[in-house]
Amino acid sequence: MITLKSPQEIEGLKAAGALVAKCHKEIAKMIRPGITTWDIEEFVEDMLAKAGARAYTKGYKGYKYATCASVNDVIAHGFPNKTPLKNGDLVKIDIVAQLNGWIGDSAWCYGVGELSPEAEKLMRVTKECLDIGIRHAVIGNRIGDAMHALQKHAESHGFSLVRDLAGHGVGRELHEEPSFIHVGTPGKGFRFKEGMVFTIEPMVNAGTWQMTIDPDGWTCRTADGSLSAQFEHTIAITKDGPLILTDQGD
Repeated sequence: MITLKSPQEIEGLKAAGALVAKCHKEIAKMIRPGITTWDIEEFVEDMLAKAGARAYTKGYKGYKYATCASVNDVIAHGFPNKTPLKNGDLVKIDIVAQLNGWIGDSAWCYGVGELSPEAEKLMRVTKECLDIGIRHAVIGNRIGDAMHALQKHAESHGFSLVRDLAGHGVGRELHEEPSFIHVGTPGKGFRFKEGMVFTIEPMVNAGTWQMTIDPDGWTCRTADGSLSAQFEHTIAITKDGPLILTDQGD
């Protein structure tokens, strides 16, 4: 069942989202060749703790880290490590903070140093997909309308949408209803209603949409080894349109 949030509850979610957005803005300043995803992990955990928040993913279903750090062909749920990032890498950092009982969830893709034209295009199109999905998330539309629009955009550039990982509702828990994949048919699926809060988080691959999972049970990779990018916001549906709760102000 989809739980609609009150304006007061959305304010709580917005505070958690703002903290995650602040983390991402600081990470953007850190990204360069030679830095490690473990440096980012330690930075985020410290920043959340100083703000009185908890890194929700640490301990979630046995996951050990405050961030997910996914490089190049890793789509999602990669482990942070001490391998230096190199020129041309794409790194996706996913952060979930719990502040005063409410969840903020956002992933961002960062280019390291000078990117290849393909990587630059993939990042640009993926961010455009996120923006398109958010624009279509208005009262009266259906999830199929929004997901079809972003799917069409990605595929028009020769890219594909991951279908085995989903967007989801957000509240006091990380994964609430609704759950949906980032492909769709216009006029199908649930209809957007005021008070809904959920993520839109397209994962766009340069090659096939299919993926594999490493023996660690977490790390999701493109099946063909192609690059993958992701941008994710948590949004609330309001009478005035979609409200981005993890807005970085850019």
